[in-house]
This record gives sequence, C-alpha cells and structure tokens, in this order.
Amino acid sequence: MSKKASLLGFGLFVLMGCNDPAQSQKKADSPRLSSIMSFEDAQAGLVLSENNTSLLLENSLGKVISGDASNGILQGDKAYQITLQAKEHYKSAFTLKPKTSWNWSQLGHFSVALNITNPTEQSTHLFTQIEDGKNQLHNRSVIIPKQSSNTYYIELSGDDLEIESGIRSNPPAWQSIDTPFIWRWGVKQLDLTSIKHIKFTVASLLADRTLVIDDIRLVKNPTSEPDYLANLVDRHGQRNGIEYANKIASDDELKQRSRAELATLTGERLPDRSKFGGWKKGPKLAATGFFRTEKIDGQWSLVDPEGYLFYSIGIANVRMANTSTITGIDFSSQHIEQRTSDDVTPEDSKGLNTITGEALKSKFVASDTRFNMFSWLPTYDEPLAKHYGYRREVHSGALKQGETYSFYQANLERKYGADFLTQWRDTTVDRMIDWGFTSFGNWIDPMFYQLNRFPYFANGWIIGDFKKVSSGADYWSPLPDPFDPKFAERAKATMATIAAEVKNNPWCVGVFIDNEKSWGREGSIESQYGIVIHTLARDNTDSPTKAVFSRLMQNKYKDINALNQSWNTQIASWQAFNKGVKLNTYTDAQIADYSALLSAYANEYFNVVNTELKAVMPNHLYMGVRFADWGMTPEVVQAAAEHADVVSYNFYKEGLHPSHWQFLAQIDKPSIIGEFHMGATDTGLLNPGLVHTASQAERAQAYKDYMATVLDNPYFVGAHWFQYTDSPLTGRAYDGENYNVGFVSVTDSPYQEMVEAVKAVGSTLYTRKYKKLTQ
Repeated sequence: MSKKASLLGFGLFVLMGCNDPAQSQKKADSPRLSSIMSFEDAQAGLVLSENNTSLLLENSLGKVISGDASNGILQGDKAYQITLQAKEHYKSAFTLKPKTSWNWSQLGHFSVALNITNPTEQSTHLFTQIEDGKNQLHNRSVIIPKQSSNTYYIELSGDDLEIESGIRSNPPAWQSIDTPFIWRWGVKQLDLTSIKHIKFTVASLLADRTLVIDDIRLVKNPTSEPDYLANLVDRHGQRNGIEYANKIASDDELKQRSRAELATLTGERLPDRSKFGGWKKGPKLAATGFFRTEKIDGQWSLVDPEGYLFYSIGIANVRMANTSTITGIDFSSQHIEQRTSDDVTPEDSKGLNTITGEALKSKFVASDTRFNMFSWLPTYDEPLAKHYGYRREVHSGALKQGETYSFYQANLERKYGADFLTQWRDTTVDRMIDWGFTSFGNWIDPMFYQLNRFPYFANGWIIGDFKKVSSGADYWSPLPDPFDPKFAERAKATMATIAAEVKNNPWCVGVFIDNEKSWGREGSIESQYGIVIHTLARDNTDSPTKAVFSRLMQNKYKDINALNQSWNTQIASWQAFNKGVKLNTYTDAQIADYSALLSAYANEYFNVVNTELKAVMPNHLYMGVRFADWGMTPEVVQAAAEHADVVSYNFYKEGLHPSHWQFLAQIDKPSIIGEFHMGATDTGLLNPGLVHTASQAERAQAYKDYMATVLDNPYFVGAHWFQYTDSPLTGRAYDGENYNVGFVSVTDSPYQEMVEAVKAVGSTLYTRKYKKLTQ
C-alpha cells in the first residue's frame, strides 16, 4: 500500500475524522505516529494483494484499487476497498491473519495504525478485536465519520494500558491528530509474543458500508504526557480547558438557561394521547384499571388502564444513584457502616450515602491519580458538600471503595436552590411529556411513583446470601441458585419492598427484576451451556442446582452405563456423578441433555420470581430480566417467555437487524427494548458510549433510525433509552462508564438535537406503529 498515495489524499479530510473538541483544538503540526514496520514488508508476515488469503472477508466484498487522490478520497496504489454487506448479514467482517503468529514483544511501546477512508454519506462504527496465542481478546471500537480520511491507531503496548484510572476510556496520552480506537473490554496487555489476528467487524447495521483501508503498519508511541489524566474536570463537572457547544461558563449562565427552558415547558400531552399516554384516537379495548398486554391485528401491544393501545418510549435510569464519581479520597473502614445481609438494594442503586461524624476525621488520599483529575471539589463545610457520598463497593476501578461526588446534583442545587430535588422531579416529568415520551424506563427514583402524572416501571434486584452458580463468564456477578430455598426468601423480600413503594398504583406499567445476567451466549458449547458445565463439576451437597441436575439425569437414564453410552464418558457411578464431573467433549445426545438442564435451571428462576411478584403485585406486569445481547441463549429466552408477561432485551446496536430477531416469531411474546443508546465525543466527554456516532446531529438521527426498526417489528411494545444524564466525565463510581449518552448533560442542559429527534418520533408514534388500523 503506497505511503505516497496515502499521503496525497490524507490532509483534505483529516479534521472530519476527529470529533473530539480537545483533539480538534490541537495544532495542525501535532506529531504523527512514526512507522516501525509496514504490513507491506515481507517480515511483517502479511502482504495484502488481490489474491492473498491473508485478508479474510466474512460477509464482505473487497478489491485492490489503484491510487487516486481525486476529491480527497484516500486510495493508495494498493489500498483495499471493502464493502461490508451489513444490510443482508447481521455481522460483516474482515480479518488480518498472518501465516504464523506475529511476535511483537520486542517493539517497546507501540500501536497498530492504519489509514481509513469513508467515501460514503454514512458514518461507520467499526469494532476491532485482537487475539493472542492464549486466546485472550483485546476489544476496541471507533467511529469512521462520513466523507472522511484519517489515521486510526490501536495501542497494544504503552503507559495507558498499565494504569487503572477508573475511567472506561482515558483521554489520549499524547498530542496527535491521529485518532485512537476506544477501549471496550477484554485484556489490555496481551501476550505480544503470539498475536493470532486482527479482526474488524460491524454488527446490526441497517445498510451496507464501504471503507478504504490503506497503509497498515506498526507505529512507535510518542512519549506519554505526564499529566494527561490531571485537571480534567472543571467546577461544573465539564471537560476542563476546551470549549464546545452547550458548555456552561458560570452559575449565572446555568440559571439563565434553566429559566429560559422552564418558560417553554407546558407539561401537556400531545392531542392524540390519553390520560396515561395511550392512543386516544385508536380503538378502545377493555379497561381493567391497570396496564396489560393484548395482541391486536397481528401485533403485540400494551393497553393502558383506560383501554387505549399504549406504546412505551421513554428514558431509563432517571435517578441520582449513578451520577457520582470516585474522587480518590477514602476513610477508615471502621467508621463506615457496612451493608447488611437483609439489604435488597445493590450498592450502585443506592443514593449518595453521605459520610458524617468520626469517618470524616479519617480522610486520606487513596488514589492520587483520581484525586488529581479534579480542578475543584468543595470542602466539607461548604454548602455544595452535601453532594459528596460514598461507595462501599464497586464493580471495577482504581479503588475498591471510596468517596464520591455528584457534579450533576450540585448543578441542580446551583440552578434550583435548596429544594432542588423537588424542582428537578417536576421539571423532569414536564420534559418527558413535552418531548413526546409516553413513559419512563427502568431504574426510576421512587419519588416519581405516586405523582400520578406519568407512567413508569418499578424495578428490583434479588440479592442476598443464597447460593450461586457460574456460567464461566460472570460479568456483573455470579448467577443465583434458584433451587436454594433462600433465593425464594430473598425474592419475597424484594417484591415486598417494591410493592410497598408502588402501592398498587395504576401508573406503574410493570416491574423489571434483575438485569444483564450472564446466562450464556450462542457461539460455542462452552459459552451456551456454561451454567450446566460448571455446575456439573460441583458436588451435590454444595449446589442445589447440581443436585437437581443429578436427579434429572438419573431419572432419565436410570443406569450410569446408559448415560456413559449416551455421553461417551466413563463415569464410575452415580455417586461419582454427584461428586462432580468435569467434561470437555460432547456428543449430540449430551448437548441435548445440557439444553434440557439449562431450561430446567432457567424455568425455576423465572417461576420463582414471577410467583413471588404476582403474590403481592397481581395487577402489574412482570417485565422480565432485561437480557444483554452477550448474555442470552434460546433456552433461557424461552423460559422467560413461559413466565414473564413481557420479555425484555438490552440491545446496543444501530438498530434491529431482521435476521437477528427471527426467534421472536417462535416465542410469540410481547417484547421490549430495555436499553439502547448512541453517543459522540463532540461535547467534551471521552467516550461516546456503546454505539458511536460522529456528532450530536448524527446521534439524533441514529435515535430515529433505531426507533423505526423497533416500531416496525410486530413483537415489540416499547423501547427505552439509557440514560437520562450523561455519565460523569471521570466515570460513574460503580464501574467507570463515562459515556455521552444522556438527553441532558452534567449541567442538566438538554441536547436539543435529541429533544427534536424524540419529538419527531413521538409525533407519529401511534399512526406508524398501528398504521394498519388507520387504513
């Protein structure tokens, strides 16, 4: 691939390839990454050519194109043009694979770099996965803006990979006009002695994409700036030292913008909406006084308490619990009140947990890295100190626990004064109604429950000291053992708490219980049946689920020899089976048994939850467990459909690709999207979120495009955006998420592009969803 040709077209689009204001403000002469080795070189072990199988295409078309710098489009002498056939295929990919594994262990601090041109009118969110000889995965992604050319790099060895900052993605460690792939998940420091491949993927796109790939190379990392993580945050919680649209300069400006917005809010529903937000101009069905589901004209729908068809569009996570960030300060644990065994609320769902009394005297800096990120934090004798809190446990980050601060809540007090929470609550409802939403989503503060103004969903977690099982990939936490009687006890306690908060209120649509559990995923026997495989290895006396699995297999086979013949195993006896068996080869009959065992496990979980919920809240819908795309299998989804009133999915993609959702016809159950979002980095934040766009305007269009795919699917009864506010710039306290995914910023300033997008969707919500009923 010609470096000469690549440079000819490079400069014309380079700024279009960067949507981070901090990057855009860098000088034009910022250093470029210097090449160590080009993949064109023979020693690289990969020479791209038209007939070379080292570049593997999966659901893609590719061709070598001749150099042509016309119109600023980057096309080197040996550039590779790749069309990702995303409209037809759920996933499309291209992979760089050497004849033998690459050994890059002696290169020092380096990155993989490549020039990418997007000649089309659609930006492309591109994922990359690098795998080493130990099967460890390093995952990143980046947005390739429409009509752009730029250099993108993937850091594989460097200072930033060796530091735990508590932020999902840090700011760049050096000044460069080149664009980094943003960290997502996996192993940051791979075994560089054996790199097996570099794979680039798109998933669930709504149209084909074309990219031109040029000058793939290894580059030397510049020296990291020693203070690149320092002084990131100003006194309003915004990105320090740069300017961008919607940024607040002073408390007076904050108040002025707030007054201007409040003057425009009416809190009045659209003319076609009923009291509860249903379709007043549509057919009127039986009114039960509560929300329910019904299939009408071949598609599932919610029905509001008055009998009107209802479609739930709204925002999840409208609460203060996730607005705080770790400050780097901690206190002596002997003065911190610890969690109790009967607690029904996870730590990250609690409020700020203010530190008082003797604990304050034990204050110390536990992380200089975290503490130095802030240019301002109040002293404990200042009024805004009330927005400090404490997290006794976190999922991941620089500290295992510590002091937190909520800049968002502090900004609310700056705007509204002492009664800021009441004003925030009422303004939030007015916004939801004015913007055209029909309900809240999951994780709504109970302060909204008895307002009788806006439909909502209640939520709860079943936590406690019941036994657990493992899928082998327990991202958030191990799974519950539903056959342990203690699980039903804790479920009962959780449901009693929710029922006491909801008080049989008809404005409550339903209840979500638990979230994004690691049930397993299709792709391999080990990933799909991890719960079964890991549980079978345990002793019956240690695991109630294992005892049930043993009983089910003994009831089926009677004789251990019959099982051995079916599974091609040599298990000595049922006693040995009960003690635990570790198996890594599988027959077809064995896989069928694993499927049955997984179904038995999942059915028990959903049966217990549904039974305990309906015992105290018979008038409200059980909305399921909100499956993550990476944590669901056919067996578990079918079990949810057997017991839940609505099956819920958190699905972070560009939209719903038809091929991926064909199973909905098989389960034929009302379904709902519990979470989705899109973000950008043009408002100072360091990470767009789980789905990247190039700007706020593109984010708004992406919202409309996603909603179109949900509305046109006959099984979905709603979709909820995650979340109301942007994540803290320095990461939420629980796990460091630092995403631009809010409808409002940290200063509670609405993103007008997003507001106009939901207004556009809301204006035709019911006529589009139920268009057959209007014909």
